[in-house]
Amino acid sequence: MPRNETPLVELRGIGKRYGSGETAFNALQDVNLKIYDGEFVAIMGPSGSGKSTCMNLIGALDTPTCGQYLFNGYHVEHFSRDQRALLRRKYLGFVFQGFNLLARTSALENVELPLLYRGEPAKVRHERAMEALEKVGLTPWKDHTPAELSGGQQQRVAIARAIVTRPKLLLADEPTGSLDSHRSVEIMELLQQLNEEEKITVALVTHEPDMAEYAKRKVHFRDGRLASDSAEEFT
Repeated sequence: MPRNETPLVELRGIGKRYGSGETAFNALQDVNLKIYDGEFVAIMGPSGSGKSTCMNLIGALDTPTCGQYLFNGYHVEHFSRDQRALLRRKYLGFVFQGFNLLARTSALENVELPLLYRGEPAKVRHERAMEALEKVGLTPWKDHTPAELSGGQQQRVAIARAIVTRPKLLLADEPTGSLDSHRSVEIMELLQQLNEEEKITVALVTHEPDMAEYAKRKVHFRDGRLASDSAEEFT
């Protein structure tokens, strides 16, 4: 059945062009997409399909050339650079293929970092970071540096850092791309758990069908366009 509530994310006729003239490249063309609060959506497609460009737009890391992007009903395409930064800081969490952890800093301090940028007091930073590490099962490793952790553990730290701000939307771009199959399953099960138990909305970019199976909904991009959306089967 069609949903009546306001989507958390809504793309309306989104296009993204790079360059101009004969060298112009349309990375996205006329993309219409809605993601609702509490969903776990896999954004799929081959290399160059537009899926990562779409993720960058949803994450307010880039701006569309045309169309409208609404986050919780607000028109992000009209936001200034500072407003987009505020959106990312307050409402979005990011997990990437590279863990992007500070090498000489403990797991706890890495997780505290987004709260430090927010200006939160040290006591609040510590409590929230410990809570996030507990959710990803890494409390005993809180004082370890990235070099003392496995790849799977490092990605768990990165996920804890992404959720420590209690985001409305977690954006995961190929989060298992640097991991072996066993660690990949661990990370996907963790994302699934965060979605189901913590009610965090998750948008996962992946080209791996087995990783996409953890999502409740799949959208496929091809040549910069939205080619299919499994949600359409239920409308």
